[in-house]
This record gives sequence, structure tokens and C-alpha cells, in this order.
Amino acid sequence: MIEKPENTGRKQDGTFKSGISGNPKGKPKGTRNKATQAALNLLDGESEAITRKAVELALKGDVTALRLCLDRIVPPLKSVSPKIEISSSANTLTGQAQDFITAAANGDISSDTATQMISALANVARIEEFENIKARLDALERATKERAK
Repeated sequence: MIEKPENTGRKQDGTFKSGISGNPKGKPKGTRNKATQAALNLLDGESEAITRKAVELALKGDVTALRLCLDRIVPPLKSVSPKIEISSSANTLTGQAQDFITAAANGDISSDTATQMISALANVARIEEFENIKARLDALERATKERAK
């Protein structure tokens, strides 16, 4: 059996010791997978012809080619949320949630937006509940310490 030098970090069976890498710097940034690089080399200089063929197939009714072309021409629409004013009378979380429901019912905002805002209000309610419990616990601890004196 060939002995390995001590500074390689390998065990006698050739595997690396725990916590020691054979390539501490890792793969260089920007290095591409061999299969990806091979595909890019094959397509090099052909992108215009391939694009033209995809357009021709789309024009002939090929649904897959049509979808591919349309996805590039018309990107998916992103949701645009309108600015919403919450009435001053809605000073409670319940009142604010009701305002969102009313706004959705009136068509001022989408039902998805109302759902998201009510979900956000529910998170605020949980945070407030946690803060209240923490304050009560702190008060109980102070009272217990004062009684112990």
C-alpha cells in the first residue's frame, strides 16, 4: 500500500478526514456545468436560426412554439396593488379588517389584496398579543420580587 503524505488531509483509505476538504476554495464562481457548456457550444451562432424556426412553427399553429414566443413577447402581468386609505374610524384591528372587506365588496380593491391585508392584520394582532403577555409577565415578576423583599 502506498503511504500518503501527512499534509493531504486524507485517511489511509484515501477518503478525506472529517472537516477537511480536498478543494478548500471550492468551484470557481462562474464555472459552468460541462453539459451546459457543451449545449452552449452546439448552439453557438445558431440562436437567430432557432428563433426564426420557433416563430415559423408558432405561425403554423404549433401551440408549444406559440406559447414560447408569447412568453418572450408578453411577459406575465404583475399584480398592481392600489393605495388604500383606512378610515380614521377604524382604530381597531377589527375595524380595519372590516374596511378591507368593504373595499373588496365595493370593488375598490381585489379580494386577493383584501385577504393579504387581513392576514397582515392577523399577524399584527398576534404580535400585540405577545407584547401584552410579555408586559403582564414582567409586571408579575416585578411584583414577585417586591414581595420577596
